[in-house]
This record gives sequence, C-alpha cells and structure tokens, in this order.
Amino acid sequence: MAIIDRVKWDGRASQLAWKYPSQELSTMTQLIVNESQVAFVVRDGVYEGPFGAGRHTLSTGNMPLLRKLVGLPFGGQSPFSAEVWFVNLATTLDVRWGTPDPIQLQDPKFGIMVPVRAFGQYAIEVADPKLFLMKLVGTARSMDAATLADYFRAMNTTRIKTAIAGAISASGVSVLEISTRLDALSATIGEALAGETAQYGVALTQFSIESINVPETDSAVQKLKAALARRAEMNIIGFDYQEERRFDVLQAAARNEGSAGTVLGAGMGFALGGTLGASVGQMAGVIAPDAPAQRMALLRDLAALREQNILTDAEFDAEKKRILA
Repeated sequence: MAIIDRVKWDGRASQLAWKYPSQELSTMTQLIVNESQVAFVVRDGVYEGPFGAGRHTLSTGNMPLLRKLVGLPFGGQSPFSAEVWFVNLATTLDVRWGTPDPIQLQDPKFGIMVPVRAFGQYAIEVADPKLFLMKLVGTARSMDAATLADYFRAMNTTRIKTAIAGAISASGVSVLEISTRLDALSATIGEALAGETAQYGVALTQFSIESINVPETDSAVQKLKAALARRAEMNIIGFDYQEERRFDVLQAAARNEGSAGTVLGAGMGFALGGTLGASVGQMAGVIAPDAPAQRMALLRDLAALREQNILTDAEFDAEKKRILA
C-alpha cells in the first residue's frame, strides 16, 4: 500500500474518537490536528502523543519511540506502520437518565417501604483522551456521542439508584418531602458519579435530579400520605408523640359519644390580658373527664388563640397539659 503523506481528521462531527483508516506512515508524514482535537500515534499498544492543534511531521525528533521501533538514527526517514487516533474534545454530551423500574426504599421518617422513581440529566465530556482511548475505545474504529451516552447510561443507572436510596436514607427526610432537597441530592450524587466516570477519562461536568416521585395509587404511598397529614395536624396543635397517643384515645371516644360542640365557641368574651391563663384554666377545669369531644374542641380553640398571638406558647403548653392530664 502507498505511504500516506498527510493524515488529518475525516470523521463525523458526532464522533468523539476516530481512527485514520490507513496505518502506512513514514517518518515524514504530516499529521494535521484541528482545534479542540488531539491526536495519538499508536503502535504495539504504545501511545505517542498527544499532538495538539497544528501541523506535525512524524519524525524521530518529535517521536523518540520511533528510534527504537524503526531502528533509525535521529533525522532518518523510513516507512513504518502505526495507528493514528483523533479525539474530539469540543463535544459535551447531555444525557437523559431515569430509573427504569421503581427503587424500593424505606421512608426515613416513617419507616414505610415505598417505590420511588427518579429522572434527570447529566453532562459528560472527554477529559483524559489517552485514558479514554485505552479504556473505552479499545480496538473499535470509532466512538460516537450516542454510543458513549448509551454506555454511561447503562453503567450509571445502577449507581444512580443506589446513590439516591443512600442519599434519601441519610437525609432523614420523607420521600414525599424530598423535592425540597433536590439540589443537595444532585450535588452529593454527582460527586460520587464523577469519580466513576473519571476512571474512563471522562469528566462529569453536571448532574441534576429533576424529579423524584412515587405512584399515587400505591397502597404504601397512600399510607405514607396519611401519616404525613396526621403529623401535620398534630404539629399545628403542638403535640408531641405521647400527647398524640392520648389524642387518639380522645378521638376514639368522641366518635362513640358524638359531638359535644366547642367549649370556647361564641363564649369567648372572657377577660384577656393578665387574667387569660387563669380564665382558660377555669374553662378547662369544668370539662368532665368523660367529655373527650369537648377536650378536642378546646384544644383546637387554644391552638387558634396561640396562632392569633392571644395566648403565649407557655400559656398554651400549660393549658394543653391541664386538658390532657
């Protein structure tokens, strides 16, 4: 075959790595490298380069390895066989990702197993072209953007699922409330994945989780939503866990006896100011032990007074304890 006088990129724009089709070179072959590219001359698994943008004459002067390979003194001219690889550094790939099936994980806040799905995207680009050629391209003739995206999509899916499950568990936040933490989760998972892609000469320049969601019809999700709603209701009144249990007893009793109406209701014309705590205490004192519906109503009215800054937190807590005693 004829000796090639000039070697330059002739690949497609979508290709990240491209091998020149002929290996018949000489020590006077001109290697032309475009901007945002690098080139390597490879023989017997040994990489010579990288050659940056510009025109390079392949000689024993700029390729010391050739002196041993072709056995010529400095400045000699001789044909030799070698591969020439070009790597395109200009392309940044935006890769969409998603969990193909739900991640089964335990809600950190309520301990309920729920199915979780997540979606987002990340950006990758070639950072170490020699490592990229050695680890990913290998003996192929080229590597295009779609092939690289598919490779990392398949490789990262399992890692992303594991990382999301671990990050959610470590956050202590319920799955249904995790949407407020997506930026922090994205940063944590992106940092973990960056170390994986770097082993292949590829930099992960951006990673984002766009959504984490659960199937609305799943029974576990419905239980979780009910638990969150109950927790929100208790938080409004200011209950702790033990008080919530006593509230459950009152609520069950109220369903049996029927509604007794609110205690405060329209009779809120009692004195305010310094006598408010005593007045509320007197109101609570007249509630019979067997009137749970009245206690519940009074608790709600007390909470409303606190929200309006009529009762202080200390006054509210004191009267709540008196009512639940």
